[in-house]
Amino acid sequence: MAIELRVPSLGESITEVFIGEWRKQVGERAASGENLVEIESDKATVELAAPQAGVVAQILKKKGETATVGEVIGFLEAVATGDAAKSPTSEGGAKASPSAAAPAPQPPVKPAAPNGPTTSQPTTATGGTWATAGSPSAPAGAAVAADPRVMPAAARELADRGLKPQEVAATGPGGRLLKEDVVRHVENVRPVAAQPAAPSTAVAQAPTSRNVPSIGLSGTSARQEEAVPMSPIRRRIAQRLVEAQQNAALLTTFNEVDMQAVMSLRQEHKELFLQRYGVKLGFMSFFVKATIDALKMVPQVNAEIRGNDIIYHNYYDVGIAVSGGKGLVVPVLRNAERMSFAEIEMGIEQFGKLARDNKLTLEQLQGGTFTISNGGVFGSLISTPIVNPPQSGILGLHAIQDRPVARDGQVVIRPMMYLAFTYDHRIIDGREAVTFLRRIKENIENPSRMLLEI
Repeated sequence: MAIELRVPSLGESITEVFIGEWRKQVGERAASGENLVEIESDKATVELAAPQAGVVAQILKKKGETATVGEVIGFLEAVATGDAAKSPTSEGGAKASPSAAAPAPQPPVKPAAPNGPTTSQPTTATGGTWATAGSPSAPAGAAVAADPRVMPAAARELADRGLKPQEVAATGPGGRLLKEDVVRHVENVRPVAAQPAAPSTAVAQAPTSRNVPSIGLSGTSARQEEAVPMSPIRRRIAQRLVEAQQNAALLTTFNEVDMQAVMSLRQEHKELFLQRYGVKLGFMSFFVKATIDALKMVPQVNAEIRGNDIIYHNYYDVGIAVSGGKGLVVPVLRNAERMSFAEIEMGIEQFGKLARDNKLTLEQLQGGTFTISNGGVFGSLISTPIVNPPQSGILGLHAIQDRPVARDGQVVIRPMMYLAFTYDHRIIDGREAVTFLRRIKENIENPSRMLLEI
């Protein structure tokens, strides 16, 4: 019995997903609950598990292709629990498929070998051979002898290429003609008929790349370009950043902070902190605490515009920008005002691990009333961060550098950091923005103020 593998619902606002790595290929067995394919949305990455034990019969959506929520991306052929010894393919037979009635294609007719030495040919799953750049060209009508079952993606590719199904050897389960069969045919067969045979070591170019002539340089070498589809998360990031600049009046104000007090406090207590809580004491917990104190002083920064209303939040959900495996994501520390230094550091450490493994959930990424972005970990000296809508502000942290500064009439060397605060000028005036950023500076330069709340 064939089981449809459908894209699950990943949230109300998500309609399109990006197909990632298939953990199981056609013909491979999967246990019940075993992950089959990685599905990436514009917010998170999830795994589609096998609903029951079976054999992957067909993959309709390959890695890199897009699909809609609820769309069938493959089929799983159910097998009995005790049927482990059975193979998905029998000797000389075709692989299992959702439709047993689908006609199997006839093997392609091999062209007569030319006089002289012959070279080995790669064979297809149906027993035929592909014409390669180093082999004699095959007759146009000798690819297959019967009409294969054409999949929708393959039909579109055939129409674009001006080909007939009979010209292409089908390798899909049950004799199906797949899109990659057409692409492979165009790569390997057509160049042979259109140009003289190349040496047997020639490599076919990928369909997504092209050679660009190198003009004015010695030799005949060519430069190469490659087209790679944007992932949903990258498209969503691009969309959100453009929306932020188009729909808000963004302005950035700067200040600098002396990190000496925080660095000394951290150095003094980092070993004991690590022993007690099992996590390192970093700078982010200090800035989260300092930011929450400043948000309480200037509530407009923790608000948002909704229609003709200003919504003031009486809670503080602080988003922490994290560079994940597939782009920048902003997981949220919920009710950060109630969290201790240790809880903040443990939360940030967990977010970092989940982001690297692409395991962040939708709940961890949604919401947020303010965002902190630390570009200093990459060495950024100064930048202008972009607000994450519908929030009204974002704090940018940067690299710590020893710089000469004036203290009590003398020039001394201190570890200094530039702070950048980008805000929506529609709701936050310059006075409030400067007051907010200066309050953070005061808290960091004198951390005891956060403890005493003064």
